[in-house]
Amino acid sequence: MPAFFKKKTWRAFAYHWAMLFLAPFGFTYAILTISLGASLLVTVIGLSVAAAMLMGARSWGRLQRALTGSLLDRHVDAPPRLVRRPGFMGFIRSGLGDASGWRALAHMLAGFATTLVASLLSITFLVAGLGCLTYWYWVQWLPLMQAKDGSWHRGTSIGSDIYAEGPTWNLVYAAVGVLFTFLLWPAINNGLASLQGSLASGLLGPTEAQLRVKSLEERRSHTVQDADARLAQIEHDLHDGTQAQLVAIAMKLGDARDRLAGEDIPENIKALLAGAQGTATDALNDLRGLASGIRPAVINDGLDTALESLVAAAPMPVSLTYSLASRPSPAIEAIAYFCAAELLNNAAKHSSGTRVTLKVATAGHGKQLVLSVLDDGVGGVDPAAGSGIEGLRARAANVDGTLEISSPRGGPTEITLRLPLS
Repeated sequence: MPAFFKKKTWRAFAYHWAMLFLAPFGFTYAILTISLGASLLVTVIGLSVAAAMLMGARSWGRLQRALTGSLLDRHVDAPPRLVRRPGFMGFIRSGLGDASGWRALAHMLAGFATTLVASLLSITFLVAGLGCLTYWYWVQWLPLMQAKDGSWHRGTSIGSDIYAEGPTWNLVYAAVGVLFTFLLWPAINNGLASLQGSLASGLLGPTEAQLRVKSLEERRSHTVQDADARLAQIEHDLHDGTQAQLVAIAMKLGDARDRLAGEDIPENIKALLAGAQGTATDALNDLRGLASGIRPAVINDGLDTALESLVAAAPMPVSLTYSLASRPSPAIEAIAYFCAAELLNNAAKHSSGTRVTLKVATAGHGKQLVLSVLDDGVGGVDPAAGSGIEGLRARAANVDGTLEISSPRGGPTEITLRLPLS
């Protein structure tokens, strides 16, 4: 089937028309961003406006990727999502440092020029081809023109005193129309659309560096998940294997003591049995504490249940508020639980307070878990003083989480943990 009749060709033509409509808006947005940013650069307001407009340029990228995918059948991967830093200055740094926003801005400028060329060439070749094909019909409405010899002609003028009229010229125009319409136009139309798609892929997709970072993040995520799964398996094996065996040993030793209680045996043998039973009981208690430290089995019932158990065993009054709509991934639950346990333990040991408030909620459009521990103590927490804060911060960083501390002298102290839900 000739390319003229294929859907691909006409979708590419529709893409040219869509870009011809959208490109002026993108070009205007890019010029405004540059001019406003340059004119107000010396002020904080100018920086914030430029940052906001660069973030907004990402919407152009989403629109262009959707157009490229639906009309050109060319999938363009989205760049990594923008991670906004907290605070006003963090907002400015995030916007101005957003490489994807700058690349979208570059696409607005470059795309304007390529769209004008591509759209006008495609439309011109199609209109010229169809015009030549139908020349035999519409030539009758052309105005009469007088040659130098005084004769009158109805047809297009080709050179000096040469007029395209009559059956021969109609056939010539028809042949040119076939060449333009069915051969040249599809090739030019599709080729220029492919060029536009390449421009979108090059500027609106992820860079090689971003792809490498994404790959590293995925591998790290799998490593964290695998580690959590292994810890859960170890806890399960200790609970159902070694712990059960120690329970059986302690019970058998107790049964032996009971049976030999009335027998005439040396006291050192009885003391040996009592000591063995006590050692088995101590080992069982140590093993339970070890298994709980690896990964408490209560986490399997959900983070809410695990935190309720933690709060109930806390050495000081703790108020718990839990408002997660969905359950986090197992690795995130484990990190949140251990951080909460460490923070509650620190509050009990160092805050000199009387009450702690533990809150768990979502943020970031429901994609982030926020756990905060607030005590009414004396404040002045120093992360470098061996309180374990830096270890918690490193654990959160393993999954792109953060740990923020607000602890002025005199209190109160609030420590906020932010983790992705998955």
